[in-house]
Amino acid sequence: MKEDTIRKRLAAARDRLLSLRSSLLGQDSVAATGALEPSGNEEHPADVASETFERSKDLSILLGVEAGLADVDRAADRLASGTYGICEACGEPINPGRLEVLPAARYCTKDQARMERELSMSGGPRRSGYGYLALAD
Repeated sequence: MKEDTIRKRLAAARDRLLSLRSSLLGQDSVAATGALEPSGNEEHPADVASETFERSKDLSILLGVEAGLADVDRAADRLASGTYGICEACGEPINPGRLEVLPAARYCTKDQARMERELSMSGGPRRSGYGYLALAD
């Protein structure tokens, strides 16, 4: 894949993430601070619980978007250093089809699956980035 094409894919992923982040930060439910406190009005407990749930969900999405932006930045650094498209775990080339769908991929599918299994078994967080970085045509 040509470097120009890779840069365009990374820029498109970055633009989508920045747009999503802007829309999330523009909502009252997350606010710029990411606070999860209720509005303070006399509300029914069920309304407060729903509001808290929505804020928590939005904050979780925002954290995923921020992680996705960091992934895109690291991919741009790898492109500049000549290591883009090389699995960080095994050192083998990442399938070009995978990079088309997930331009910031750090691992080949085999190592990605292995790490997700290990995280799942250890109870750690599971974040593959697909929801935020996959190309949407």
